[in-house]
Amino acid sequence: MRAVALGGGHGLHATLSALRRITADVTAVVTVADDGGSSGRLRRELGLLPPGDLRQALAALAAAEDGGTLWAEVFQHRFGGTGALTGHAVGNLLLAGLFEVLGDPVAGLDEAAKLLGITGRVLPMSAEPLEIEAEVTGLENGAVSRIRGQVAVASTPGRVRRISLHNPGRPHWPPVACRDAVEAVLEADAVFLGPGSWFTSVLPHLLVPDLHDALLTTSATKIVILNLIPQPGETAGFSPERHLHVLFEHAPRLKVDAVIADRDSVPTPARLRRAAEALGGRAHLASVAAPGGAGRHDPDALAGCVREALGLAESVEEGQ
Repeated sequence: MRAVALGGGHGLHATLSALRRITADVTAVVTVADDGGSSGRLRRELGLLPPGDLRQALAALAAAEDGGTLWAEVFQHRFGGTGALTGHAVGNLLLAGLFEVLGDPVAGLDEAAKLLGITGRVLPMSAEPLEIEAEVTGLENGAVSRIRGQVAVASTPGRVRRISLHNPGRPHWPPVACRDAVEAVLEADAVFLGPGSWFTSVLPHLLVPDLHDALLTTSATKIVILNLIPQPGETAGFSPERHLHVLFEHAPRLKVDAVIADRDSVPTPARLRRAAEALGGRAHLASVAAPGGAGRHDPDALAGCVREALGLAESVEEGQ
């Protein structure tokens, strides 16, 4: 099975960790709008794609390979101290070097994958760094405010209503999709959106025109994986079904086949089922949270629910 997962950060890491339990043919398509931390520093100083989310995806795939755990750990290691390297992850610096030497982020990511010994691919959703702009309410006198930048959007105390995506280097042109990412979506057997920061990691993929069109036309089974809990700032107060409503608002023609959610995170299952049906799919509720209340998905449990959604296993839904 050819699986493609779209997202970024810890959410994409969770999906990739689950998918690697099902198939070796996994492609991650990663957001490239990060402007904070080590990634933001490298983006500003070198003019490169922010490498952090790309690094996370590579580490997720490497951790699933025999003998890959050490390299995954090294890739994720951050330097301490008080000097210029403080806070930088080893993988970020390595990717930045590959991008500069090869002059092509896709080639650089493929070389990093070889170094880590992984069989899947990690691709940027665009070969150019992008910028998120959000319409936010609740900041001043009921007016709509515009906030730019992934960190600012993710941490806003207001309520995010809608986002748009821009290329700072070519402000009058729409974002251009990575060609390999578009081809991966078109050729996939299954495509996954979420979990993750809804407005800054999941929805941006729908705002890259060629990638959006590929999601509409692909014959792949399309599955949305919902977060375990609302995210402070971006989705505070959101119900599970509200996440799907926002998805529809940003891509009204998108249809999905399945929506996966943690059973204990859905207070009103009937509402989620109706919201999933409105998008053309079926809700699959199962216990997919990791033990301990850390707000993370359990890779084995999530993999089991994915198998069910794909028709590869017996139903694990409550009452069936």
